[in-house]
Amino acid sequence: MDHPILNITPSPSDQAAATLIVSGEIDLNSVGALSVAVQTALAEQPGRLTLDLGGVTFCDSTGLGTFVVLSRKAASAQTVLVLANIDGYLRRTIDITGLDSILTIH
Repeated sequence: MDHPILNITPSPSDQAAATLIVSGEIDLNSVGALSVAVQTALAEQPGRLTLDLGGVTFCDSTGLGTFVVLSRKAASAQTVLVLANIDGYLRRTIDITGLDSILTIH
């Protein structure tokens, strides 16, 4: 069975802010790639790192947990991790699980 690909594209950024545009499915098979992309972006020490999730078509509990872990790693690097362009099922899932009180969402 084919697994939908997770695409992560860095957007032009500066030291103050960086953005990763994420599309596809975030699950057990793809969270590693997301983690690597975020760690790479954090190495540049931006004050703010935005994950533009407008193109995400699916996110399982592994993905949700990864958002929490990455948010903590960002905080340790003195960076704010922001989840942006979240709507539909993903927004409802984050709200229902209470993660909206832990994660920074715009």
